Amino acid sequence: MSYRLVEIIAPEGHGDTIRAIAENHNAVETYISDVDSTGRISAWLLMDKANVQDCIDVVQTALGGEDKKWRAVLIPVDAIVPDFEVEKDENEKKKSKVRATREELFNQVEQGAKLHRNYLVLAFLSTVVAGIGLLQNNVAVVIGAMVIAPLLGPNLALAFASILGHRSLMISSLKTNLAGISVALAVSALMGAVLQPTHLSDELMARTVVGYDAIALALASGAAAVLSLTTGLSATLVGVMVAVALLPPTAALGILAGSGHWRAALGAALLLAVNVVCINLSAQFVFWTQGLRPRTWLEQQSAKQSIVITSAFWVVLLLVLAVAIYFYKGPLPELPLLSD
Repeated sequence: MSYRLVEIIAPEGHGDTIRAIAENHNAVETYISDVDSTGRISAWLLMDKANVQDCIDVVQTALGGEDKKWRAVLIPVDAIVPDFEVEKDENEKKKSKVRATREELFNQVEQGAKLHRNYLVLAFLSTVVAGIGLLQNNVAVVIGAMVIAPLLGPNLALAFASILGHRSLMISSLKTNLAGISVALAVSALMGAVLQPTHLSDELMARTVVGYDAIALALASGAAAVLSLTTGLSATLVGVMVAVALLPPTAALGILAGSGHWRAALGAALLLAVNVVCINLSAQFVFWTQGLRPRTWLEQQSAKQSIVITSAFWVVLLLVLAVAIYFYKGPLPELPLLSD
């Protein structure tokens, strides 16, 4: 089992309520302190991580009307000495699919949605490295750029906000996403205009070829990103996978457009659009299948509307892009380059 230690600080008189909630949610250990000098109690609940979300929701409902004079702190548990065996019952088989709680996920994705100087600097540096790798046909350099690319955070935050119907987080993640892509496009376009490559490398041209396999890659990237967040897999490795789908085509688009290779740039633009749409669509779908839901009924109704609208938006865009991919294989490659 994987555990969380839940510390609840609440006004006096709620000890019995918290103890009852802990018992109903199969807390392994429960300790409630005496009333301190501030008139509050502290409760420590050792719980299976899969039970924490439901427990926190019930506690919030029971104590939420106390003018928020209570707090719940979730603490990861690395080890228990001595360990103990807990018998599994049928109820445990019906646990939520989300391994991390909604509050923990929100705290993580909110950080990735913030637009700050370090994000812009990393977007700038990763684009410079990716551009050099593409121009020199150096795969290792391109991979190095993907390691430092900060593109995972805002995309996960956008999908997360869509599932919860959280408008402010959605707007923040959109701004951060657009800022990162804009910086990447501006820097790579400047590189293309200054360097004026006459020979387009294989790595560069590979980002101008768009097929239906690109859809599969981007869908897998978005799904893997969400699974890494909810189950504790390596975010760095999945971040690289997402960067594979976003950073190279963005850098390729800027370089090609800046150097006047408009036909090839069109392919890179189409690939970038496909990747953005697919990553967000699959990330949103996996968040939903993992059981992520708002707590209150009113929030759930708002979230349903958000899910329908955003899902329909991404699906329609994906269908349009799929048609564009089909026609791109035909007449578009016959267009002349401006540089010719």
